[in-house]
Amino acid sequence: MNTKLTLTIEKEVIEIAKEYAKEKGQSLSELVENYFKLVTVNRKKIKEEQLSPKVKKLRGILKIDENFDYKQILTEELSKKYGV
Repeated sequence: MNTKLTLTIEKEVIEIAKEYAKEKGQSLSELVENYFKLVTVNRKKIKEEQLSPKVKKLRGILKIDENFDYKQILTEELSKKYGV
């Protein structure tokens, strides 16, 4: 559900942001929403009641290094699988 939001921003900043959004093929609202999503991504938490009992039981049993790059591992494994 979308909700209207009123912001107070310097006129020059708005004009530059509108140009940028237009170049990117987005509305200013989309640009602002995407920025908010980016800066709040780590604050989003899964509510405990949204998880099934099995998933609740499994939460926290895996420990991985902070520098673990799952995309790199996935790429390597898919390369092995498909011989790329």
